[in-house]
Amino acid sequence: MSQKKSFVLRLDPEKLKSIEKWAADEFRSTNGQLEWIITKALKESGRLKKTDALNDEEDKENINKSETDN
Repeated sequence: MSQKKSFVLRLDPEKLKSIEKWAADEFRSTNGQLEWIITKALKESGRLKKTDALNDEEDKENINKSETDN
C-alpha cells in the first residue's frame, strides 16, 4: 500500500456537507470520497502517472478483498 501524507484542507461548510452526503451515499468515508474525487480529476486531466494509477488500483483491490474477507 502506498504511503499517504496528511494535510489541512479548508472548505466552505456547504461544500463539506455536500461531500459528506455524497460519501455516505456511496458508502465511503469523507476522506475516501475526497481522495476518489481528486484521483478521478487527475486521471481525466492526464496528470496522474501510470505508476500512481496502478498503485491506486492495487489499493482498491486490497480494500475490496479485505471487505469481502470480513
